[in-house]
Amino acid sequence: MSKFLDLRTTQNASYANSIAIPISGLGTPEFIGQLGLDVNGASGTIRVGLYGTVAVQLPLLPLASSITLTVVEGTNVTPQQGIVYSATQVLEANLAGPTILTFNGTRFNAPVPPAGQVLAYTLFITTNALGLTRVGPESFSAIAVSD
Repeated sequence: MSKFLDLRTTQNASYANSIAIPISGLGTPEFIGQLGLDVNGASGTIRVGLYGTVAVQLPLLPLASSITLTVVEGTNVTPQQGIVYSATQVLEANLAGPTILTFNGTRFNAPVPPAGQVLAYTLFITTNALGLTRVGPESFSAIAVSD
């Protein structure tokens, strides 16, 4: 039977159209959220469930673009290493309203951090086009269990 260790959530926007944060575009990863799981008392394999929602709006002059959500292990300010989950969604130019992107990933056999430290995860968003905006809702959650 699994043992519950910790559950954390970071939420930037609770409902639709409650924020307006431009995404710089052109492949530059941008920070969305970060959380740390207290896994003290873990025994055996640590498994982490990763969940999130990000809503984006195309610019007034819509263009085909793609959005990539990337979760890295640790507190890196850029997702150049430690990627544990990544997903890309192509957004067609004919989309009129916001697009909600959701993900559900897993980190199986997560490493046990040094004593007194947390198991940290960071969520980034990247796009290949200018003019996209994060509009909400927006949240990032993780749950840790062990054997």
